[in-house]
Amino acid sequence: MIDLSTKYGRLNLHSPIIAGSSGLTDNIESLKELESHGAGAVVLKSLFEEEILREMKAELNGMSSSGFIYPETLEFYDYFDGPKESTADYLELIRNARKELKIPVIASINCIGAEYWTYFPKQIEQAGADALELNIFNLPSDLNKTAEENEKVYFDIIRQVKEQVKIPLFIKLSFYSSRLGSFFNEISKTGIDGLVLFNRFYNPDIDIDKLEITSGAVLSTPADIHQSLRWIAILSDQLSCCLIASTGVHSAEGVIKQILAGACAVQVASTLYKNGIKHLNKMTAELKTWMSEKGFEKLEDFRGMLSQQKSIDPALYSRVQFMKYFRGFKPEP
Repeated sequence: MIDLSTKYGRLNLHSPIIAGSSGLTDNIESLKELESHGAGAVVLKSLFEEEILREMKAELNGMSSSGFIYPETLEFYDYFDGPKESTADYLELIRNARKELKIPVIASINCIGAEYWTYFPKQIEQAGADALELNIFNLPSDLNKTAEENEKVYFDIIRQVKEQVKIPLFIKLSFYSSRLGSFFNEISKTGIDGLVLFNRFYNPDIDIDKLEITSGAVLSTPADIHQSLRWIAILSDQLSCCLIASTGVHSAEGVIKQILAGACAVQVASTLYKNGIKHLNKMTAELKTWMSEKGFEKLEDFRGMLSQQKSIDPALYSRVQFMKYFRGFKPEP
């Protein structure tokens, strides 16, 4: 009997394949379909920090009107009131998802700072979310900021959110750091439940005919798996939290690779856009078939088998040059 169950931080999942945050996780009908086709958990479409702040400011402006004669009202806003519209809809989605689904429901906030909005995770917890994923990305493009100043934001966000909630907290990060390994190691020691590697963000492109800035590819491809595969293999035996692979996992093969590297689970989104939600069934079936053929009964039988720490040639994960592979390489005719 093949057992696909896995530990996702403090959560127990029946499958390591998670529906990542996307437009496919923003409504109850789609969430129920994802569950019916085997998703181990769902990460709701991200609520952006800007949305929370915009609605909070609108509410504060209303409180500042002549109808609110007591200035002290503003001080209590963060604790006893909340933003409306999209944020209220988001909380309602969490409540409905928790009622309708048996698998874990993970809320998501896309954030870049630690000011003003960090009271909101408490409302997410109260709405019934099983966990919270913070998608943090702070592009280190300010030439006047030091690396320490850029990285401080991440720790500020984590500290302030952890002061608000007790549910499991997962942090989704990018690979932009001059000291990626030690940076992730420090974050893993903050008490979070897991790191999701890596977030996929907007990439600009240029239309040379229209002379306009456009968007690059929105969906990932299977070739995008290699960045997260390398770092999960390097870090999986060394950090104080679990690792989750994201971006580039399009098939059972991708799932298997990431678990061999040491991931506790994977998140998928682009492949569901390309192949439909029913593709989850195929991924699950092929994962079970591979495990059966290799004689593995559970994920722990092969998790981390090919991590850097357990590899017979650990240097392969650290190699960044193509010298060995381009020697004798011939272009196609």
